[in-house]
Amino acid sequence: MGRLIVSTPLLVLIALGFFFATYNLVTMVIHHKGGGDTGSEWFHDAIRTMTEQKRLKYHVALTATDAPYSKWQCRIMYYWYKKVKDLPGSDMGGFTRVLHSGSSDNLMEEIPTFVVDPLPDGLDRGYVVLNRPWAFVQWLERATIEEEYILMAEPDHIFANPLPNLAHGDHPAGFPFFYIKPAENEKVMRKYYPVEKGPVTNIDPIGNSPVIINKHLLEKIAPTWMNISLRMKDDIETDKAFGWVLEMYAYAVASALHNVRHILRKDFMLQPPWDGEVGKKFIIHYTYGCDYNMKGELTYGKIGEWRFDKRSYLRDPPPRNLPLPPPGVPESVVRLVKMVNEATANIPGWDKLNRS
Repeated sequence: MGRLIVSTPLLVLIALGFFFATYNLVTMVIHHKGGGDTGSEWFHDAIRTMTEQKRLKYHVALTATDAPYSKWQCRIMYYWYKKVKDLPGSDMGGFTRVLHSGSSDNLMEEIPTFVVDPLPDGLDRGYVVLNRPWAFVQWLERATIEEEYILMAEPDHIFANPLPNLAHGDHPAGFPFFYIKPAENEKVMRKYYPVEKGPVTNIDPIGNSPVIINKHLLEKIAPTWMNISLRMKDDIETDKAFGWVLEMYAYAVASALHNVRHILRKDFMLQPPWDGEVGKKFIIHYTYGCDYNMKGELTYGKIGEWRFDKRSYLRDPPPRNLPLPPPGVPESVVRLVKMVNEATANIPGWDKLNRS
């Protein structure tokens, strides 16, 4: 048999490469431990430095219904996906709207769509979000997904900057929500996350979206996520404690049950009006209403003289050329309205198609 001959200088270079990579990682771990960081912050930072070396593309997937309210948000979301997909820094691959209404609709030709079944009648108890984990279970089982990673997104997401693959190997990337607090709800958590699995701090303060995750991991987590969501909704105490974020807690618990920890990225997303600047953050999530008086002062909880709230457009899409907010309003809100206006100005048949 022939021998593979490698020159001495090449071996030295390879050895040095491994040395510096290991040194940097160990140095970071020591630094964070010595600096008094709590929890797994040092781990997340160490993984983050490794993530920059080689990134794989991810598939963008969002679950949706055929209601007008969902349709117009999906159209805006898909418009901005196409705008940033091929920009430098983006690792976006394909796109799928996972439609859990059970039948096709009038956006099938405009947006790549995969139709799945909704939960049986009455099982969601009016909480339509329970269809999300069931939709992902079906899509993962039946669809052909070329990319190794998946970004779980939502219709009310707008890509503000090109989004790289923030995950690394079997460590997904997620956004830490301030209102997801497993440790403060330990009594309820223990119904689904037993003591033998460890402390409830093993449960990340996240929801399922935005999350970038390896496809094979999501295939394991999704059925557990679905079952826990249904169990939580069926439990009076849990339903009362978690309310509209119940399904988010279910995903966090399901991940922990599979021993999956997420890299927490605060720059993954911003939420106007509470986050005032877009900066280098990647996704604008416009779930909150933005109400201001004409002095540019926030009047949250009270309808403002100027407002943008997605819930104002439950039956029909927002009109083109929405008025911009008054002076003094945070840049994130201004940017949001401008991006909505750009999308509606360029999407053909904006007013007509949503009404069909």
